[in-house]
Amino acid sequence: MSRRWTFWRRKGSANEAAGLTCREMVELMTDYLEGALPEADRLRFEAHIAGCEHCTAYLEQMRETIRVVGAIDPGALEPDVERELLAAFRDWKAGGGA
Repeated sequence: MSRRWTFWRRKGSANEAAGLTCREMVELMTDYLEGALPEADRLRFEAHIAGCEHCTAYLEQMRETIRVVGAIDPGALEPDVERELLAAFRDWKAGGGA
């Protein structure tokens, strides 16, 4: 696993003063990006982001991924590629991925 991705796997955080660990930040990322976090959680999330360069970088990478993927025509994806991607995602979600 790349060193730059190991920061959020640690139990602790570089910025736990906001009450969230980096791991918790990753788990809340989708809800944050979709505007679905309750205000109190959003404020804690943003406080953590303000003091954690790693989570800030991860948030920006997620935003860029959404921007790029949003420009892909789903109809242009070959069925074999779609099956492989779905299988890889299922494996990752089940804990078998890197």
